[in-house]
Amino acid sequence: MTDRVTPPDLQSPLGEPIREPSAILFACTQNAVRSPMAEAIMKHLIGMKAYVDSCGVRNGDLDPFAVEVLNEIGIDISRHAPKSFEQMEDDFFDVIISLSPEAQHRAIEMTRTMACDIEYWPMLDATIIEGSREIRLDAYRQVRDELMRRIKQRFSALMKQNGTPG
Repeated sequence: MTDRVTPPDLQSPLGEPIREPSAILFACTQNAVRSPMAEAIMKHLIGMKAYVDSCGVRNGDLDPFAVEVLNEIGIDISRHAPKSFEQMEDDFFDVIISLSPEAQHRAIEMTRTMACDIEYWPMLDATIIEGSREIRLDAYRQVRDELMRRIKQRFSALMKQNGTPG
């Protein structure tokens, strides 16, 4: 499901989502797993081609499993400081990508007075998976890999600009 509110001058002639946004926000529930992972993956893939940030409906504590599974692919998020929508310093984004139902509702509220694309990418909440350490890490890897796939697919134009293979 994609909710889009984009000014006509930023839309393609077919009304498609902005392919090369200059500011992207990833949002989830606590800015502790999904959205910081997405932010870090996006920055890793596109470099400085766009401003990328993340937030949560409320801020939690950075999840050590998220840190670990990104370290496995050479991305360090250990210094990420979770923040909420209210703690955001910037509030202009071309695209907001919600990764949880709560974040989707909050993004829609936030954008009632601004024009931007809102996309909903429902992602597994890996924190609810129970079992051994390895079972839990596999859930986090699943989220990481799905975020990587979706980001590469959605933002291939920005990646090409950066010389990153799709």
